[in-house]
Amino acid sequence: MFRDMKSAIAWTGHFRGSPAKWKTSDGDAVLEASLEAKKNPTTRPVDAAKLARRPKALKAKMGSVTVPESEELPTERAEIIKEPRDHEEVQRLLLKLGSDMGLDVWVARNDRGPQLKGPRFAELPKLKVELPLQFDEATNRTIELIDVLWLKGNAIVAAFEIESTTSIYSGLLRMADLIAMQPNLNIPLYLVAPDDRRQKVIDEVNRPTFRRLSPPLFEVCRFISFSDLRTRLKEAGPLVRYLKPEFLEELSESCEIEEA
Repeated sequence: MFRDMKSAIAWTGHFRGSPAKWKTSDGDAVLEASLEAKKNPTTRPVDAAKLARRPKALKAKMGSVTVPESEELPTERAEIIKEPRDHEEVQRLLLKLGSDMGLDVWVARNDRGPQLKGPRFAELPKLKVELPLQFDEATNRTIELIDVLWLKGNAIVAAFEIESTTSIYSGLLRMADLIAMQPNLNIPLYLVAPDDRRQKVIDEVNRPTFRRLSPPLFEVCRFISFSDLRTRLKEAGPLVRYLKPEFLEELSESCEIEEA
C-alpha cells in the first residue's frame, strides 16, 4: 500500500475507494502508526485562510447558488483502485463515439489532467476548449463539470454522467441541480453505470428529493449500463460513423419506477 509511493497522497485511494481486504502487513503498519500517534501526538497549526474560505456564490435564476467541484480520487498509479479506471474507460468510449459520429465533444473541465491510461482527454479529436455561454453563470459552471457532452454546433445534443464510484453520486446531484436551475432545459440526460449498480442508480433517481423536482429527475434522465454500451459499440464496429444521437433512446432505459 505504501511501497514505492512517489506522491504523499497516492496511497489515499486505498482508504477512499470500495472496502477491500488489506494485506496483513498493511494493517499492522496502520495500527502501529495509529498507536504511535496516540502515544506521541503531533500538534499542527490550522491555516486560518483555508478555515475561513467559503464557496463562491454564483448567479442563477433561483438566486445565489454554489456549484461544488467533483470529489476526485488520486490518479498517480493505475493499480490504486479499479473504479477510476472504469470511469475513465467509459468516459473515453463516449468521447470517441461522439467524435466518430462527427459531433464535437466536451469532457468535464476537471478531468483534463493526466489519465490513468491512454492519451490525455485534451488531445482527443473534436474536443471543444470552450462551451457556448447559453445560460447563467451557475448553470454554465454546472454544465462544464458534466463528464461528457456531445455537441452539434452550439447545441448540446446529449449529456452523460458516469456513476462508477461507490460512495458518492456527484453526477446525479449535478443533473438534479441542472433541472432545478433550468426546468425547461431540453437536453437528453444519461446516467451511465455498471450493470450491478443499475437498481441502485434507479432507486437514487426516485428519491423523494428528486421526484419533487419539476420535472422529476426520473422523467429526464435515462440509464445506460456499461455492458450495453460496450456491446453496442462492438456490434457497430466501423459503422459507428453512421449512427445518430437518437440511437441512445434504444440503448438506454427509463429510470421511472411503477408505483405499487
